[in-house]
Amino acid sequence: MTSDTGHHIISYGKLTAIWLILLTLTVLTVLITRVELGGYKVLGALTIACLKSGLVIAFFMHMKYEGRLLRLLLFVALVTLAIFIGFTFFDVLYR
Repeated sequence: MTSDTGHHIISYGKLTAIWLILLTLTVLTVLITRVELGGYKVLGALTIACLKSGLVIAFFMHMKYEGRLLRLLLFVALVTLAIFIGFTFFDVLYR
């Protein structure tokens, strides 16, 4: 839904639903630390963190309603960040 000024209005119901999903994912993150999964524990926690950050970016930061160029720039920035974090992990892993 768009107002006359071009701002996107998200209903309180949708924002509450996203908030409840974020709370559920937070509880799931805590519960995953209690289960013995070996190295997959980190993978599970990072996957849940990515889902949570995606929800926050899409709805609370209104990226869902932005144009393709801004979405592409965000994607490039996140991929660059992931590459740098990956290089850091490889550096620590092979010391």
